[in-house]
Amino acid sequence: MSSVSEQLANNFSFASMAKATDLKKKIIFTLLALIVFRLGSFVPVPGVDAGILASIFEQNQGGILGMFDMFSGGSLRRMTIFALGVMPYISASIVFQLLTAIYPPFIALKKEGAMGFKKINQYTRYATIILAMLQGWGLAVGMEAMTGPMGSAVVNPGFFFRFSTMVNLVGGTVFLMWLGEQITARGIGNGISLIIFSGIVAALPASIAGFFEMGKTGAISTLVMMMVMALAVGLVFFIVFMEKAHRRVLVQYPRRQVGNKMFGGDASHIPLKINVSGVIPPIFASSLLLLPLTLIGFLGGENGTGPEWLADISAMFQRGSAMYMIVFSLLVLFFTFFYATIVFNPDETADNLKQYGGFVPGIRPGKNTADFLHYLLNRLAVIGSVYLIFICLLPEFLIAKFNVPFYLGGTSLLIVISVMMDTVAQIHSHLISHQYEGLLKKTRIKSRR
Repeated sequence: MSSVSEQLANNFSFASMAKATDLKKKIIFTLLALIVFRLGSFVPVPGVDAGILASIFEQNQGGILGMFDMFSGGSLRRMTIFALGVMPYISASIVFQLLTAIYPPFIALKKEGAMGFKKINQYTRYATIILAMLQGWGLAVGMEAMTGPMGSAVVNPGFFFRFSTMVNLVGGTVFLMWLGEQITARGIGNGISLIIFSGIVAALPASIAGFFEMGKTGAISTLVMMMVMALAVGLVFFIVFMEKAHRRVLVQYPRRQVGNKMFGGDASHIPLKINVSGVIPPIFASSLLLLPLTLIGFLGGENGTGPEWLADISAMFQRGSAMYMIVFSLLVLFFTFFYATIVFNPDETADNLKQYGGFVPGIRPGKNTADFLHYLLNRLAVIGSVYLIFICLLPEFLIAKFNVPFYLGGTSLLIVISVMMDTVAQIHSHLISHQYEGLLKKTRIKSRR
């Protein structure tokens, strides 16, 4: 028999959405905020020659700059005030999230509840500003070293250009951080994720048009085009399936007698996702690989203007190379296991089950339950890491073998599908809440009569 929420979900219609005025306001606010983000991604930083910068990106389309531009939603290609995007905020958030699991002072802050999370958020904002300042200054210095066929990308290099660029980029990152928090509070939630999502989706039409243009000119055969499109559809279904897949752990609660009544005896389950870590492992792996490779590119290792050993390292870790894929796979594997224990704590879960009288059938409460959950979590992490490595390395093979002009798969596709699924879930929850409120109002009116 279906639950009440499932029955309400089956009765969703446009009429029910039209009646939910609060939900409509949240959706309109979210759309307007995303429009502001896209408009800001076209506001250029002063002192940069856009034509020369575009030619540099055309030469390095499949290299470090192209990958970094993908994470910034195309703003780096145009060198706008949002060139850093929300990556400094994400990096700071992940670092402090890890600290809340391994560093005792932050573990104590986490246990304080709302006040502790408020302090952690405050520290995250401060760290975001510091990271944005460092990355903004480094990006300005790197821009001065970039040269194309028509000259340098910076019109008037020097301290003033570096300082003004850093201020603009820090201001853009702080504004995006504030905008994401506003979407989370006043919109439909997942503000930072929606900003990344809109940046990735905005680049899809041009990539798809370039793909069909390659087929029109004969750069890609018709058979390869059909195979790529079929693979794209199959990947979407595969990612949705894996993101929704769960391993249910049965939990039984004993019957208790309170007075003359019997309570308990119910059975429940712990839903463990197959991909417990989500998209965090590929984001961490990409960040760790991007940081040294970006520094090498800024020092001239990628375009050959720097030392020869930098050029050798840059060639060794180019997108699609064997060394890049091996190191990336090892990093994804490591972070999948590391972050899985942070997302789901078997010891804490076992203690909570023991406290409320729950137990896994056939497993003793306490340490034995924790060991069983650790055993299960490690095996799920193996499946999740193989799944993430396959999805993330697939575009590398496509780019290397077929010169596909867009990233079919990888972190970008994972983010897009995950955000879409979370946004639909948020809308469903708002509609269910609205229908529950309507039922309660009708019940009160009938009771008064």
